[in-house]
Order: sequence, then structure tokens, then C-alpha cells
Amino acid sequence: MTPQITDQFVDVATMLADTARSVVRPWFRRGVGVESKKDASPVTVADRTAERVMRAILAERLPEHGVFGEEFGQDNAQADYQWLLDPVDGTRAFVTGRPLFGTLIALFYKGEPLLGILDQPVLGERWVGVKGRATVFTSSLGGQAHTRQDVALGEAEMSCTSPEMLELAPHDRWKILKQQARRMTWGGDCYAYGLLALGQIDLIAECDMNPWDWGALVPIVQGAGGVMSAWDGSPLRMDGDRTVLAAGSPALHREAVRILHAG
Repeated sequence: MTPQITDQFVDVATMLADTARSVVRPWFRRGVGVESKKDASPVTVADRTAERVMRAILAERLPEHGVFGEEFGQDNAQADYQWLLDPVDGTRAFVTGRPLFGTLIALFYKGEPLLGILDQPVLGERWVGVKGRATVFTSSLGGQAHTRQDVALGEAEMSCTSPEMLELAPHDRWKILKQQARRMTWGGDCYAYGLLALGQIDLIAECDMNPWDWGALVPIVQGAGGVMSAWDGSPLRMDGDRTVLAAGSPALHREAVRILHAG
């Protein structure tokens, strides 16, 4: 049975997001040095410092929980509760001065994402998703988390972080999906999923995604009326095929799965 998310967990997640924001924002457009990790992806002092601080908070507040971060790996892997941390999702955007990155914080229970926060430190925007609850969005620009419903594929705004990502796709049927959508927009990383939750984007198809890339986004998209899964329509798993499909409505999701899973 899936446990209830307590106010304590939400409070801790909010504290993590507040702290990460205070660490990351001062480094934005400050000529921060960039290193390449083993997989050639970039990392900065902002990524590493923010994750260290978040880990310190979790060690103090919820020491019995596990932590799985992009920069420093997994601790207490046997715990039922696991916090997945991506301090700067979209490091390429961060280091080139574009506010299209975000901090991702997720709480999993036995492999299922129950709580997620997407925080944009520069714009001061935040999405908070909890399984079974409506997603809460805060921004000085206003807005409400609610996906667009009743959008046919031919009218759908589609997005993906980069064409290079799709070079790693298990097949090329995403090209059919792209052709049938109204238009394709590249870029955005996690921020694109926040825009989907606001009804600005309708469809996202990506691959080569790690659990810390999508874990926080599942309750956010679901709580706004959307659907997230693997390309074949199955639930996202930590040991899955690394494909991710997000749609603003169940009907649009079914149509996208039909195309991506054909044959």
C-alpha cells in the first residue's frame, strides 16, 4: 500500500528547494567554470554545492531515508524512501545564461514517485506535485497548473530537449509523431515539463532519461491533468528503458503511444 505523503515530507522538500535556489542563483551568468563528467555532460560548482547542501539537510531531518543524487550517487540504497536530486537539470542552459534549467527534487517510495518539486531559481517559479493532489504553481507572473485538454495531435505543441537526445532513441517512430504534431520546439530540459503543466506545451517525447531527470516531474504533470509514461505506455521505472513521454491529456497520450509503439 502506498503511504500518505506527510506535511513533514513536503516541508523538507520545500526547504531543499529554497536552499538549492539560494546556492544556484548567485552563480547564474557569473562565468562559472565548467567541467565534463565521464559521460561528457557538463557540471559546475553550482550543481555540486547545491547537492551537498541538500544532502546535509536530509541527513539531519530524515536520516533513515535514502538519497540518490546526480552528482554524488546513492546512499542508503535499501531504504523504502529515496530522495532523488538533480540540482541543476539543464546545465548547458545554465552555463550559457538561459533561464531554462531547474532544480528537481523527488521523493520515491519503493520505486514510485510520490512527491516532486521543479524550481526555477532565476525566474522564481516553482511547481509542487504530490500524488493524489492538484499541482501547485507559484510565480510572480501568475498562472495555474492545468494542462490543455481536448487538444488533437494535429494541434499539439510538441517539445524535446535536443535532436541529439533522439539519436539515442530505441526506434525512429518519434519522427512520425513529430510530423503529425502542429510544431516541434527544441530545448527546455525540465522546464518544458513545467510549461506542459501550465498548458503551454502539449506533448514531450524524450529518451536517455535518468530517474532523477523524470522522478519529480511525474506527480507535477499528473497533478495538472496530464500523463507520463515510457514510450510504450508503461509506467516509468528506475530500471526502465529511459524513454519518457508526457502528454497534457489521456487522449493525446493514447494517440502518442499508438504511434510510438506501433509495429
